Amino acid sequence: MTSRRRITVLMGGLSSEREVSLASGRGVAEALASLGHDVSTLDAGTDLATLVAALDAQKPDVVFNALHGRFGEDGCIQGILDWMGLAYTHSGVRASATAMDKAAARAVFMAAGLPVAEGMVLDADTLAQADPLPPPYVVKPVSEGSSVGVSIIREGSNTRATIAREWAYGPRILVEAFIPGREITVGVLGDRALTVTDITPCGNGEGFYDYTAKYAAGGSRHELPARIDPQTAAEAMRIAVEAHSALGCTGASRADFRLDDTQPGAPRLVLLEVNTQPGMTPTSLLPEQAAYCGINYAELCNWLVEQAACRR
Repeated sequence: MTSRRRITVLMGGLSSEREVSLASGRGVAEALASLGHDVSTLDAGTDLATLVAALDAQKPDVVFNALHGRFGEDGCIQGILDWMGLAYTHSGVRASATAMDKAAARAVFMAAGLPVAEGMVLDADTLAQADPLPPPYVVKPVSEGSSVGVSIIREGSNTRATIAREWAYGPRILVEAFIPGREITVGVLGDRALTVTDITPCGNGEGFYDYTAKYAAGGSRHELPARIDPQTAAEAMRIAVEAHSALGCTGASRADFRLDDTQPGAPRLVLLEVNTQPGMTPTSLLPEQAAYCGINYAELCNWLVEQAACRR
């Protein structure tokens, strides 16, 4: 460690990913304290004035943003920290807000020439009327993380009308063609891609990397490096770094892909999204990849602290 710092770990928050954030924050706080930093934790609750007052009282050198989902990774907390003149980890306002809005991120990826699935944005009434794409297709909230609210609508399914009627994730819905094959992910630190992880959901889910698969013990099997051909792995890593750069991310990010290797010929990579606040729980993918590359959990947390900046 280069120097002892006062660090506030922001955790908890208001989103549907609150419990994940609490787990991430506890792990980060323990790791940074083990390195000799002066660490405080702060649950970012509903009262903004209380949050600002607590940060002002703690006077951290760095805020470690361990929040996930809305308010934590959509540019909101980043704007508050910039306004307060506090250095913080991960990406700034613009990159965070753009990456969290899947429709906006798709536009950035397409402008950068990165591969995305066929898709569109619509409202619940339109979805209720008819299939917007030939089944199977994926229905996603535009601004949620950790696969919250994601469903696959398959041929012959009777779930479309129910999903539309019970939709509770805002006025916009992102619909994308379902890409068969495998789920892979690539962590990025700065301008460096770490490796490729192959993710196999376990249990009784829908066969994709949903919330339970991500965070429940035994919810998924992670294989790293993924058993894919070196050329495809290198391409996934290149795309992950380009997506990180196109969004303007700093610090760490994680790019999620579908790899369609179900047909003869070269596998097809499709970029799903970039997560600007990758999970830091015991089952999270970024710490696993960092460890594979020789960076232990505490070193990863410390690296993120060293990259912290105020964008004011």
